[in-house]
Amino acid sequence: MRVLGVDPGLTRCGVGVVEGVAGRPLTMVGVGVVRTPADAELGLRLVAIEQGIEAWLDEHRPECVAVERVFSQHNVRTVMGTAQASAVAMLCAARRGIPVALHTPSEVKAAVTGSGRADKAQVGTMVTRLLRLDAPPKPADAADALALAICHIWRAPAQHRLQQAVAQNRLQQAVALHAAGTSKSPNASKGRTA
Repeated sequence: MRVLGVDPGLTRCGVGVVEGVAGRPLTMVGVGVVRTPADAELGLRLVAIEQGIEAWLDEHRPECVAVERVFSQHNVRTVMGTAQASAVAMLCAARRGIPVALHTPSEVKAAVTGSGRADKAQVGTMVTRLLRLDAPPKPADAADALALAICHIWRAPAQHRLQQAVAQNRLQQAVALHAAGTSKSPNASKGRTA
């Protein structure tokens, strides 16, 4: 599986591509940051992020895009910019029919370090070890993007099995409800008369 991880941000949007399957060594395919100038108009910044992500999608052809789920922080302005960059990443993937997965920061930290409260340095260290890199990717946004991709590769099989189980359960419930409704129908017990 090849996953593009996106750590959304208006000034620095981390991007990283990881390839592999759960339970096997993973390989970093590429890592970087899409940058926009802080003094540029918002619309132009979003276009720049779109163009950057589109270039990564063209070059690396991921099977899935994993985006950090935006959560509420104290700084609403920062949250808005992060949410806008996140939406651009999801739009780019959806336009191409690429599935998008959202992971919270604590899910990513827990998957990569074993602790949902790990700091950025710990995430960078574990990403370096897991991908057998010589040094942690810089800036931290790039390491976070790789961590998102790793998290998704490791969690995707379990999430897929869970989704299948939920769908199967819903189907069984629908069949049972339909059968119960059919047997209680007044017309079901009456024979047709000519």
